Amino acid sequence: MKIDFQETKKDLAVRIDIHSKFGSKNIDEWMLDLIKLKKGSRILDVGCGSGKQCFSFYDSLEGDAEIIGGDVSAELLNQAKAENERRGIDIRYDFLDFNQVFPYPDNYFDFVSCCFAIYYANDVGHTISEMHRVTKPGGRLFTTGPMPSNKQLFYDIIKEATGKPIPPMPGSSRFSTEFLSKIEKTYSHVELHIFENPLTFTTLEPYMAYTRASMSEDRRLWSSLFVDKDDFEMIMGKISEVASQRLNKEGKLVMTKVVGGILATK
Repeated sequence: MKIDFQETKKDLAVRIDIHSKFGSKNIDEWMLDLIKLKKGSRILDVGCGSGKQCFSFYDSLEGDAEIIGGDVSAELLNQAKAENERRGIDIRYDFLDFNQVFPYPDNYFDFVSCCFAIYYANDVGHTISEMHRVTKPGGRLFTTGPMPSNKQLFYDIIKEATGKPIPPMPGSSRFSTEFLSKIEKTYSHVELHIFENPLTFTTLEPYMAYTRASMSEDRRLWSSLFVDKDDFEMIMGKISEVASQRLNKEGKLVMTKVVGGILATK
């Protein structure tokens, strides 16, 4: 059954906004400091969405780079192109289905990124192979995803509220194991870096906004907990009760984002 509570792009925007308002660290700053991009580079962002990462790269390099963002969503690509026009800058956006052969030649890019997207590939081995193919010898890949301990409080509250086990998440259950292993077998040198960002909530409303947006965005993963909108609202009510009790007892809710960054050299 299709469950259409909200558009995914809206849910994602809500979560990004909450990260910035209630977190104490900036993941883009961490990433840029880690990858140390060079001016004049040719860069591909796989699964670019509405262009957030591309704009971060562009700004850090003061526009001195050839940047291409690729995504399967025409709607998100149009948002990225509109932001291009608003800012008067030149970032190229292509249709890119990372389950297919990439529309780029071998050994083409100095740097390839895939942030919070690789675990949605149908065949991760194929996607990693294609990212490797289009990267120049000595070029690098950087991909991010949630670690097993990511936002543990979030899952603890859901489990307490529902009495049901948490279904395996596509990222946190495989990123540091299956995906890391495949990249280590493909690239010549691989490093795993960890980013932690505690989100501190002193009131219930923003925490529940995050919970609602997160579970709506990943609604297909939560079929063991709800199947339609009425079920969803009932679950939200139970989660709100448990979160409120914890907040009253502890004075705050601290949910830590734990992200892995895999930096690999071809």
